Amino acid sequence: MTTNSSPQLWLYDTTLRDGTQREGLSVSIEDKLRIARRLDQLGIPFIEGGWPGANPKDVQFFWQLQEDPLKQAEIVAFCSTRRPNSTAATEPMLQDILAAGTRWVTIFGKSWDLHVTTGLKTTLEENLAMIRDTIEYLRSQGRRIIYDAEHWFDGYKHNRDYALQTLEAAIASGAEWLVLCDTNGGTLPHEISQIVQDVVRVTGDWGLGTGDWGLGSRKESSQSPIPNPQFPIPQIGIHTHNDSEMAVANAIAAVMAGAKMVQGTINGYGERCGNANLCSLIPNLQLKAGYSCITEDQLTQLTEASRFVSEVVNLAPDEHAPFVGRSAFAHKGGIHVSAVERNPLTYEHIQPEQVGNRRRIVISEQSGLSNVLAKARSFGIELDQQKAEAREILQRLKDLESEGFQFEAAEASFVLLMHEALGDRQKFFEVKGFQVHCDLIEGKEASNALATVKVAVDGKNILEAAEGNGPVAALDAALRKALVNFYPQIATFDLTDYKVRILNGHTGTAAKTRVLVESGNGRQRWTTVGVSTNILAASYQAVVEGLEYGLLLHSQAEAAVKASS
Repeated sequence: MTTNSSPQLWLYDTTLRDGTQREGLSVSIEDKLRIARRLDQLGIPFIEGGWPGANPKDVQFFWQLQEDPLKQAEIVAFCSTRRPNSTAATEPMLQDILAAGTRWVTIFGKSWDLHVTTGLKTTLEENLAMIRDTIEYLRSQGRRIIYDAEHWFDGYKHNRDYALQTLEAAIASGAEWLVLCDTNGGTLPHEISQIVQDVVRVTGDWGLGTGDWGLGSRKESSQSPIPNPQFPIPQIGIHTHNDSEMAVANAIAAVMAGAKMVQGTINGYGERCGNANLCSLIPNLQLKAGYSCITEDQLTQLTEASRFVSEVVNLAPDEHAPFVGRSAFAHKGGIHVSAVERNPLTYEHIQPEQVGNRRRIVISEQSGLSNVLAKARSFGIELDQQKAEAREILQRLKDLESEGFQFEAAEASFVLLMHEALGDRQKFFEVKGFQVHCDLIEGKEASNALATVKVAVDGKNILEAAEGNGPVAALDAALRKALVNFYPQIATFDLTDYKVRILNGHTGTAAKTRVLVESGNGRQRWTTVGVSTNILAASYQAVVEGLEYGLLLHSQAEAAVKASS
């Protein structure tokens, strides 16, 4: 819990630059703008937008933010030092940086002598000149500088004296932040702690001055640091990669050793194994270490922000991610559930609501009666553990899971199962039968499918047919076509995901198949399950229950509106 006296920690998000280097991740200008505004709403002080001039997309991104700025965050342009044996004033890429119109610029330079001589193929002295010249030029143009010391920890371990000279060059030229980067991600927390402590001590001994580390007003006319004796220049930041699964731990170790800025990405996206995950760092630093990162209200938006970003970049959310994952506060074992029901502290390290998440009781063949009662309660169904219905549901659950059903991933199907056992399952429609015909044309990858379904609604039989690019798509389309005149809300339902799992592959093509279907209505998502040795029959079960559960949600929403009016 933070207070007014909690030490301030500055967050720097690099999802839009470092995060997009993840393999398989690509974003449009519109995607970048949506993410930037969501991070702004989350309260992130610094948002790195990209490298202006590196590609047309980043140029357009910065131009659009000049027209419609963020509300509180500083958008930051990113660039390297000038090239060897040139001058910053004549460097074209620095003109692109100035054209981006940002108040803050992050410049990265080489800290490791190996990279200077092998990568840049220049002298150690010329590298220092590149750092000085680049920062001095940008400062002369009114920009404030964050200096990212690339490969800092490897450079320090191989040649401490030279690595420190690169920092001294950056500070003397006007850099306000020195960010130490574990670029290869191979450093361990105890090394991070020792090295950061040394840097804090050495730079403190340099005693180069004071500066304003607050962001101030975005409309502030002066772009130069405002002297403030409370904050000595320079301040230290940390940027870690996750190649050793240490990025979050290393960033926390650096903060404990004196770093005041933490760089990372939402969901830990990044090249190779990723960057430090802000969705883990923020709650750890704020709720456990007592630092002030964002407001408590903003912290409750963290889970939603994590899922928003994963949706925009079109990557499935990590359901088991700490703090923000769907399973982060999920309880499956019966003893665990019973204890959590009495006191959540028994198996939860924080309240899930603090980060905008929620507790979930998972239903599976390992469940006890307490799981069933708690899960029913979460869906507004009160069961009496003394009555037969509760134990009947538990036994039915265990029987079905032994056949291959999986209700922990298909809670909508479990809700329908409970209503069936209680005798109050609504019969919105009844499927009398279906047929699916597929045409496979030699030489063509695509196949056409035609599905015919017969359903009954309120005693009336309807026969419909529809085509699709596969048998399940055709069956789904035919069902919707048959039902939409009776239930117009079906037009808002989407089949958002379809997963198939072979349960006993050793039986070959006769294997039992489990199908999970995720559906949504634009506001909610739900998952249903079907199991059969016939993949179409399994798909049929899951698709039909998906439509049925969507209608149940709509019916419950209508009833709630009527009750409140």
